[in-house]
Amino acid sequence: MVGGLAAAAVAPAGCGGASVREESWRRFSTRFLMPEGRVVDTGNRGISHSEGQGYGLLLAEAAGDRTAFNQMLDWTRRTLERPDSGLLTWRYDPAEPASSADPNNATDGDILVAWALLRAHERWREPGYCHLSETLRAAILREAVVQHGGLSLLLPGRQGFVHDDHVVVNPSYYVWPALDAFARREPLWTPYIDGGLDLLSRAAFGRWRLPTDWVALDRDGRAAPAPDRPPRFGYDAIRVPLYLTWSGRKAELQPFVDFWSAAWTDAPPAWIDVTTEAQAEYPLSGGGRRVAALVLGRPDPAESGQDDDYYSQTLGRLVELSRQA
Repeated sequence: MVGGLAAAAVAPAGCGGASVREESWRRFSTRFLMPEGRVVDTGNRGISHSEGQGYGLLLAEAAGDRTAFNQMLDWTRRTLERPDSGLLTWRYDPAEPASSADPNNATDGDILVAWALLRAHERWREPGYCHLSETLRAAILREAVVQHGGLSLLLPGRQGFVHDDHVVVNPSYYVWPALDAFARREPLWTPYIDGGLDLLSRAAFGRWRLPTDWVALDRDGRAAPAPDRPPRFGYDAIRVPLYLTWSGRKAELQPFVDFWSAAWTDAPPAWIDVTTEAQAEYPLSGGGRRVAALVLGRPDPAESGQDDDYYSQTLGRLVELSRQA
């Protein structure tokens, strides 16, 4: 439980019309935030996960909605926090008897929550937020990192990604603006930033030199698309250029600029197979198109229709925050 933090909740300041961030958050929270503080993934059977809680916390902080922030934080801690690791259970399914039974974490979800807490501390000067962020950051560095192939790497989760001859990583779990914020406070994060950037340079596959959603690194640090997963730049990896843009890393953006410049139409493909160059027969979601426009330096497309699911809408909201950073 958050305890005193929830009692300190206040309404957003301001007497004029709602800001762009406040209005964007209002639309998002109306569709995806439950009264108890759970962000619902409408494209995935109504489950919730630490990633979604992290995104919700970021958006609420940006909008100045401390009441919603504390509701989400309270639910996250009460439901997902694990005392054995200090990390967050990655998945909550209200349809299952033990809805948080999976003990594994999702490291990007932990990073997002820790970053949102740090931003909330900087906005509202609440020491409790700072302490919770520090505790979660320490747990990530203790439980979800590895030294492999000469690199310091973030594991996608504390269990199931280290194998005898390789490790599996997810490039989109490197939330670059968050990692930069952590490193400004704790230099211990710097090797993992360096290792993540080195990972991106190695995970440059196919003609377009794009990362796949999941990447395997062998003992010598050689990268390949992860076995048993489609070799696609797709659903996960689209966040890589979003986070790079948000953190101002222009040099690393060039493969994405090259690909989307060549592939751009009114409906660019949702994914591309980096080995065969086969492309999805369906287009990027509305949120995905907003990411591509951001990376290409184009105006933000008009928001797509109300049928867009949680992930598409989240991508669009993150693009808005990136453009305003």
